[in-house]
Parts: sequence; structure tokens; C-alpha cells
Amino acid sequence: MAFRPPHAPRPFLKWAGGKRQLLPALRRFYPSRFGAYHEPFLGSGAVFFDLEARGLLEGRRVVLADTNVDVVGCYRAVAHDVEAIVEHLRTLAWHHAREGPGFYYEVRDRRFNPMREALQRERLGNAQAGVEYPAELAAMLIYLNRTGYNGLFRLNARGLFNVPVGRYRQPRVCDADNLRACAATLARDTVELRHQSFEAVLDQAHEGDFVYFDPPYVPLRRSASFTAYTAAGFSSDAHRRLQQVTLTLARRGCHVLLSNSSAPLVRDLYERSQDATRAGLRTFRARARRAINARASARGPVIELIVTNTGGAPRAGRPKSAGFSV
Repeated sequence: MAFRPPHAPRPFLKWAGGKRQLLPALRRFYPSRFGAYHEPFLGSGAVFFDLEARGLLEGRRVVLADTNVDVVGCYRAVAHDVEAIVEHLRTLAWHHAREGPGFYYEVRDRRFNPMREALQRERLGNAQAGVEYPAELAAMLIYLNRTGYNGLFRLNARGLFNVPVGRYRQPRVCDADNLRACAATLARDTVELRHQSFEAVLDQAHEGDFVYFDPPYVPLRRSASFTAYTAAGFSSDAHRRLQQVTLTLARRGCHVLLSNSSAPLVRDLYERSQDATRAGLRTFRARARRAINARASARGPVIELIVTNTGGAPRAGRPKSAGFSV
């Protein structure tokens, strides 16, 4: 008998900059009618899962993509081997509850990174190899994500996962029901999981499609960069290329939604750009809370920018607040 999820799936990965807290503002800009849905920066998939929970993706083609091979591999493993992942997570949760931080570092340094490196070498030696993750590796990634510092995914210069353990008393390592619900959604024939650059959406999105961009945020301060999402990072030049992709899709007639920080670079690319205005893009502001900073005094409310060509139009003049405290 096919598994029927008892509830709508929720993100199974925590993610630095994840959009769950921004959803009340972003929902205002979901188009009422659209074709396929594209999310080129998957991460925790908060918007994808929110659209799914609202029934807005039923019968629609969905393309979920990321340049992070670990993210795509983990999602594919959940889609196709969820029961094995659940069993591995139960074992990891049992040991973490008894051994604490020492077990975290054992998994990170002696098991996850070596297994991940071996898989990377295998891919380099085989041009036909995909981005499949074995269930054990996917379970370790979920475990490290649920118990590591603030849901960060960070690689050092050698490409090794180096996030320290978080300070959680009772982290929920294995949410079996939610993982099964996620698997049932991700395994649908209409859902595609791709390892590709955000620029590939130009060859895949058509007029009337809905595209949501959630790139690694431009830091508000130079010392606050958390863009080591892949070993190569995400540069200011990449943000400029993303702006050109966004403008092209808007001119094509796609429904475009993008969120980012209110850093000067982002404001220059969208809020102050005549090209963006001519393409029909408007900028809104929403309040959010910054949770990740080495200094506690630097955490707190921040303004984030929402860029879109859909949703309720503001009156002419300065960009309006999205009207939410999120």
C-alpha cells in the first residue's frame, strides 16, 4: 500500500537564512495562477514546502535545483530511500543523546567527511556518475544539520564540512513522519531534483512559470559573510549575473520572486536599477531577525528585500514595506 502522508511536509533541513520566518511576507507575492514552479536555490526548500502545503503545486511540474551537490544528493536519497535514512537517523539520535558533542565530531570528522570525500573522488573518476547519496551519508548530513551550529552548511578551503556542534539540549534528529511526508512529495513524477547552476533556469522556465530565487545573502557587513555554501562560495559577480537572469525571466513573462538582504549591492541591483524597473520588478521590504552572528549584540531585527513582478502593486514612489514583522 502506498504511503499517504498524514500532514503536509515541512523542511527537513535547517538552513542559515532559511525562509520560514519570512513566509508571511513572501506569501503575499505568490501568483494566483502559474505554470511550472522553479526553485534554483533549494536549501531548506521552505517556499517549495509552503506552496505544497497550500495545494498550489498540485498537478504542476516542479524543478528544484542547487549547485550544492550535498543538498541535491540528500533530497534524492530522501525521495527514494527514506526508510533506510530513518533507521540510520534513529541510531545516530540514540548515540547523540548519550554521548553528546564528542559523538558529533566523531561523525563529522571520522565518518561523514571521509565518506563524502570518497564519493567525490568516485565522481571525479567517472564522468557519468550522478549526484546520488547513499542513505547512510544522507542520514549523517541530516544529523549534522540538526545538531550543528544554527543549521549552517559550511565548507572550508579543502571542501570539508567544518561546522561546529550546536548548543541544543534535545535536538529532534529523526522526525520520521515528516521525512516520509517529504519523500512522498519529492518522489512524485512531476518533481525534478537537479544539480545545476541557477543560470540553467533560463533554458527551463517559460512564460507564465513561477520562479523563486533565494540566493546566499549578500552580507550587511564585510566580516559577516556566510557564503561558503560551496567550496567556491557565491561572489558579488554571481549576484550581478543573478540580476541579469532575473531581468530576463521577468521580460519573458515569468512570475519572479527573489529575496535577499538590504545590503547596498542588492539595492543597487534591484531597488535603484532602471533596468529592473523597466522589466517590471518592484522592491518591497520586510522585517526579519538575524540569528547568526558571532556577537550577540549584532543579532536582532534586520530589513530584507523582496523583489518581484507579481503580487499587490504599491503606489508610485519609494519601495513599500511588505507590511509584516516576521
